[in-house]
Amino acid sequence: QVQLVESGGGSVQAGGALRLSCTASGVTFSRSATAWFRQAPGKGREFVAHIRASSTNTYYADSVKGRFTISRDSAKNTVYLQMSSLQPEDTAVYYCATNPYVILSAIRREDQYHHWGQGTQVTVSS
Repeated sequence: QVQLVESGGGSVQAGGALRLSCTASGVTFSRSATAWFRQAPGKGREFVAHIRASSTNTYYADSVKGRFTISRDSAKNTVYLQMSSLQPEDTAVYYCATNPYVILSAIRREDQYHHWGQGTQVTVSS
């Protein structure tokens, strides 16, 4: 059974940084496509970042490009989301999601990911 557990969320002031972690059991991240999504209050879930299964190629939403970095530690079977220059509009619940394979053209679609974590809250105050 696959289980994803996010951690690292919290409250920060604008301009601050946080690092989110997603630790997996029942799946090997180095063999799975993994993404971070987020959902702000009253809004739908949106794509944030993706890391390919068998490489370190990464992709980002325009809104976070240059500020967020997704990475993977295969030894710890953990995917990270390093967030810097945080802004109030980054406030959301952040979810990690994974699937054995996601075609490149569909990495921003949440329906492409079969396994999801429970989410971790990030709150950025101005």
